[in-house]
Amino acid sequence: MSCGILSLAVTACGSGEDTGAQGGEARPRGSAASGAPERELTKIPGVGDRLQNRIPGASRQVVAVYGEGRDSAKATVVLFTKQGRTWEKTRSWPAHNGKKGWTDSHREGDKRSPVGVFTLSDAGGVLPDPGARLPYSASASFQAPHYWAKSHWHDFDYVIAIDYNRVKGTSPGDPTRPEGQSKGGSIWLHMDHGSGTSACVSLSKSGMRHLLRTLDPEQHPVVVMGDKARLAA
Repeated sequence: MSCGILSLAVTACGSGEDTGAQGGEARPRGSAASGAPERELTKIPGVGDRLQNRIPGASRQVVAVYGEGRDSAKATVVLFTKQGRTWEKTRSWPAHNGKKGWTDSHREGDKRSPVGVFTLSDAGGVLPDPGARLPYSASASFQAPHYWAKSHWHDFDYVIAIDYNRVKGTSPGDPTRPEGQSKGGSIWLHMDHGSGTSACVSLSKSGMRHLLRTLDPEQHPVVVMGDKARLAA
């Protein structure tokens, strides 16, 4: 199962045995995960026309997830904001994605994160609202089970729902899957435990707090995510 609250799955994102050091914030303002030279950006760097054209014209905030490779669980998250016609790289963090990498056709339990462009509409977590601009649902029901490795207990302290096979405008814990159970769901941005997830994207607590306080529904935020090769296609 992909990430989700206990009522959905006990094999949610982060439920594997992999462990490692939790990553922190990576690059300072103005740096690029893609290695693009510093210049005015009229497009998200490292993203080809196939996905670039799926970014809504109204979007002024993009969370880009650059996966290291098709079968890699390592990634970098970069936040871009649009100023006029130009995209500005504002923050960057090391991250993780699905344990087995990425896929263009995500299925329940495949341990791969879906490639694509998805809106970001709702947030929540175990911890109280840190000042999120997205609608935030605080609930103990997000708590990861304590029979998981201790390093995973805080994975869902903060979460942002990725709008893949879910109903927008509901808590990230809502189990409704409009495209059917086999397509997977409950795919989130959430806190990192140092290794791959079941399908979600994970980053540091400070990174999650920053995204929660920055992503604004009025700016129509989206996530653009995938391994670097397919992002660039």
